[in-house]
Amino acid sequence: MAQSVRKELSHGVLWNFAEKILVEGVQFVIGIILARLLLPSDFGLVGMLAIFLAISNVIIDGGFAKALIQKKDCQDIDYSTAFVTNVIMSCAIYLILFFTAPLIAKFYHEPVLTNLTRVLALNFVLGAFNIVQRARLMAKVDFKSLAKIRVASIVVGGIVGVVMAYTGFGVWALVGQNLSNTLVQISLFPFFSKWKLSLNFSKESFKQLFGFGSKLMITGVYSVIINNISTICIGRAYNSNKLGFYTRASQFSQLIAFTVNDVLGTVTFPVLSHLQDEKEHMVAVYRKTLFFTAMIIFPIMILCTLLAKPIVLILLTEKWLPCVVLMQWLFLARMFTPLSSINMNVLNAVGRSDLFMKVDFSKAPLLILMLVITIPIGVEAICIGSFINSFICFFINAYMPGRLFGYGAWQQLKDWRYIFLSILIMSGLVLLFCYFVTNIWLQVIVGGLIGIGSYIGCCYLFGVINQEMIEMIKIRRKKE
Repeated sequence: MAQSVRKELSHGVLWNFAEKILVEGVQFVIGIILARLLLPSDFGLVGMLAIFLAISNVIIDGGFAKALIQKKDCQDIDYSTAFVTNVIMSCAIYLILFFTAPLIAKFYHEPVLTNLTRVLALNFVLGAFNIVQRARLMAKVDFKSLAKIRVASIVVGGIVGVVMAYTGFGVWALVGQNLSNTLVQISLFPFFSKWKLSLNFSKESFKQLFGFGSKLMITGVYSVIINNISTICIGRAYNSNKLGFYTRASQFSQLIAFTVNDVLGTVTFPVLSHLQDEKEHMVAVYRKTLFFTAMIIFPIMILCTLLAKPIVLILLTEKWLPCVVLMQWLFLARMFTPLSSINMNVLNAVGRSDLFMKVDFSKAPLLILMLVITIPIGVEAICIGSFINSFICFFINAYMPGRLFGYGAWQQLKDWRYIFLSILIMSGLVLLFCYFVTNIWLQVIVGGLIGIGSYIGCCYLFGVINQEMIEMIKIRRKKE
């Protein structure tokens, strides 16, 4: 079992990593082109709808995707029941958004949001056809097929968005990009998932799936509100232009954090679910996943924080300079995201979605307090509050896994001590270089190489890389 899980995890990580590199690479290039062609206010307008769209997605899914993955003996009736439920929910949500669109536009004082909401919300109805098929592929750890589908859809959607932006469609280019992306996925999923469309519905299957998934749905809605409440406040209290700067800064920070999170989190959830009856083995995989994640995410996010200004000047031009400070604080905040996600993911893997929900809800008072303090001050203060909140939430998210598996926040931080020391040395060298060299291209290229090289060198010197390489060699030998 141990060898098969390692092989499954290794294969899944490889393909998922390949997908993310391609997808995020293409999205990054497309995002840069769109940022140059469009105005900050265009991104701000779409950002105003983020919370409504995200909540709708969570409700449509209903937690059924993870319920299907977590269930050990999933049958065809389970998949068809989830599919029927998703389609019905998506149609209901669309009708709600269609008729409440004028209220959303009035809330933000942006009339154009009425039509934007009604068109962009079509994505829910279309996307409902993909949820079950995606879950089937994820349950099989078939990330090779998922990679092909995702890359193709991103490329086509990106081309449509760029062409529309170049021909003067403005904010509608972002809408066209999203809808095209989903349409391509609809056409490709049936080919790869090999699932025959069925409209059969079972009340018993619904009860089982909903019993697990409902807690995730409630938690998901709550998480969406928590994660997007800053966007609502900025859009309401300030304007679409400032929200555009915040949205772009947030997208840059999320690009790395969410990629790492998706690569490891998406793969480890089904694998940890398979290991839920082998506690010792599961904890070992969970612990190693956290270590690798910390080893990757911390230095990247710190380096991006140090080089944020030259990166913005090179990629986005001077019109986006106001987002530099916002980006720096959000880079620092997001570096905890993958680690917190893995800590929470392990609860779902063992079927404790109830604990997942309780832990998530316990963080609400802290966020509300931060927003009450920072909103009147300004957007930068909101980003600083996001960093403080994210740091404290890491300890909250690690508390319950610590009680269940004996591996809490302090044990995790102790394991990462040499990673932190390597980052400290890296930061000093990069800051010293940028102090004497003012050319932005040299700061990004040479400064980046100095940062990467010094970090890897320090990790090797302190035994971090050696230790992990030895472990990987042992796994490889056992496979052979």
